[in-house]
Amino acid sequence: RKRDYEGFLCSLLLPAESRTSAFALRAFNMYPFQIKDSITQKTTGLMRMQFWRDAVEDIYCDNPPHQPVATELWRAVKRHNLTKMWFMKIIDEREKNLDDRAYRNIQELETYAENTQSALLYLTLEMLGVRDIHADHAASHIGKAQGIVTCLRATPYHSTRQKVFLPMDVCML
Repeated sequence: RKRDYEGFLCSLLLPAESRTSAFALRAFNMYPFQIKDSITQKTTGLMRMQFWRDAVEDIYCDNPPHQPVATELWRAVKRHNLTKMWFMKIIDEREKNLDDRAYRNIQELETYAENTQSALLYLTLEMLGVRDIHADHAASHIGKAQGIVTCLRATPYHSTRQKVFLPMDVCML
């Protein structure tokens, strides 16, 4: 609710039986997302990413860590048979993003958005029982658009930290 208010509001529109799982997905997504802004050394970020990578592995081995989000995520995975690959893509892409460098081009930003925002949408579709190539195609485009918009919306925040994450090819125009 605090870290992803828009996602929280959208989750309220889902069927009641899916809301708890949707909240777990959104809460999970916030952990790797926030790591970059909460560390001063990349090594610390890598350790936190490894915690979540191990947590997802343990969730799929029916041995979730004693962490509230991981426990709820385990319940969601069991209830909806969610694909582990999407969780790993989110973690892997957020880990690559710890380097604090601008995207070289719009394609790099789209790849980042696909592996984070779209992956979250694929998991949400699975949670809702939607396994359809056309829905996945739409989720891919929506996720990329969300990722680009998020990058644009974060520009004032990043500028206060004297950082630019807009694609360099766009900035050079």
